Amino acid sequence: MQGTRLRTIACLAALLVALSTLSCARGKTVIVLLPGADGKTGQIVVSNKGGSQLLSKPGQATTIESADTSPSTPFRMEDSQVRETFGDAVSALPPSPLHFILYFKNASTELTRESRKLLTKILPAVISRTSTDISIVGHTDRVGTRPANFALAADRASRVRSILLATGLTLQSMDVASHGEDNPLVATADEVPEPRNRRVEVIVR
Repeated sequence: MQGTRLRTIACLAALLVALSTLSCARGKTVIVLLPGADGKTGQIVVSNKGGSQLLSKPGQATTIESADTSPSTPFRMEDSQVRETFGDAVSALPPSPLHFILYFKNASTELTRESRKLLTKILPAVISRTSTDISIVGHTDRVGTRPANFALAADRASRVRSILLATGLTLQSMDVASHGEDNPLVATADEVPEPRNRRVEVIVR
């Protein structure tokens, strides 16, 4: 498979990949997996006639010598190497989003003391980045019914939104959502309390 086709497939498949071809003298195509705009990293399979390799961690890379030679064993590219090799592509990427996690008391929309302090850092971050887009997603642990947890997570997200608006935050886009007990930070069995899952995630882009 030709390098150009690999680049196209990689971008479409993962939406998280910056690609470039090294100098012609070296005759290689290098593919590296980078985090997406939401700060998360997916995975991609790079394949050609010679074989395939899975990239699943941020900074993992593989090289391709030719269409008939299997992609190399994945290796880690340091940030400095990524900038040197993919300078133009990296500079064109949007800045990584800022991710704040606010925790709540059990079965409540009341923030923990530590999270109340963290909340004060969100507005300055929005201002410094001149952000126009923020996501607020509520979560719960698995204690209680799914419908009740979905409602509680929505109330937590709405509570954070109200606090941010009260501090003077104004944005063109502020998405508020509830995941209920789905998508936990820490997987547990049903009815197991887990403080780290009682949270709201605020993503500033």
